[in-house]
Amino acid sequence: MTLTEQLLSGNRLALTRLLTQVENDTTEGRAALTELFPHTGKAHLIGVTGAPGTGKSSLVNQLALHFRKQAERRIAVVAVDPSSPFTGGAVLGDRVRMRDLAGDPGVFIRSMASRGSLGGLAQTTAGLVQVFDAAGFDIILIETVGAGQAEVEIAHLAHTTLVVEAPGLGDDIQAIKAGILEIADILVVNKADRPGVENTLKALRSALELAHPVRHVFQHHGVLKVVEAPHEPEYNSWIPPIRKTVATEGTGISELADEIDRHARHLHESGDWATRERSRLGSELEALLQNMLVARFRKQVSESIYEEVLDRVYQRELAPWEAVKVLLNGRSK
Repeated sequence: MTLTEQLLSGNRLALTRLLTQVENDTTEGRAALTELFPHTGKAHLIGVTGAPGTGKSSLVNQLALHFRKQAERRIAVVAVDPSSPFTGGAVLGDRVRMRDLAGDPGVFIRSMASRGSLGGLAQTTAGLVQVFDAAGFDIILIETVGAGQAEVEIAHLAHTTLVVEAPGLGDDIQAIKAGILEIADILVVNKADRPGVENTLKALRSALELAHPVRHVFQHHGVLKVVEAPHEPEYNSWIPPIRKTVATEGTGISELADEIDRHARHLHESGDWATRERSRLGSELEALLQNMLVARFRKQVSESIYEEVLDRVYQRELAPWEAVKVLLNGRSK
């Protein structure tokens, strides 16, 4: 039996080997993804993102435990760790923090290095998710490194995106200014037992009201008037709920899991699931196409010519756009 056949039959060792091949972008890994693709499209992909220190790993740990206990669903966790500056490999901090899941055959945790990828998501993350999907995992939790504004990249990969905040990390509207709230399907205020949680909740609610107005407040002859929105939100609109949790104690996890399931039902009932799936695959296709075209281009242009053009850009003799034209024209001659 091939590795893909072994994986489809439930062989855990074959899963481990295939994940390694896909992450290393080997020829065997690419061939396996081609074979496995028809078996994908069933898993619920949940992205978990937010600033460092918000407790994302503890939250993922508790969510995985909850889903296993409540519904016996098979859970995969892709923890995108920062790369080691010495080896280029994952630091593996998340595996240390997820010991509660060790030994459960229905849970598989894979740490992978971000390898300097913008947004903390390595190019092969989508491939790993595809392998887990084909292997029959019901829920795939994708935790990112929390690199800031570029975390919006997770929205292109997940069906449901959780943005995790925590009180006491400085500016209460830091995430709002970063634009990260725009990608949230569910907002999570973790470490809700800390001082300042009400300020964080207030800032998030204010941001949501700006994005999803349900009433208008104005002053008339010195008196504040509140007018409700003239119509109900469209059926397929989703206003992100805010949930408080204390992941280290398991507080609020059940309510958060219910919101995740509610969002999945909403996506299916409104037709947004198909829309997101098509968009997700489109983003993956575009990323692969860009990588392949750049790789093909670099093979066709000699290193000396490329360095010469780059030096002219450095000397401010050529603007980058003009340099691209020169390289493309030079390649075609």
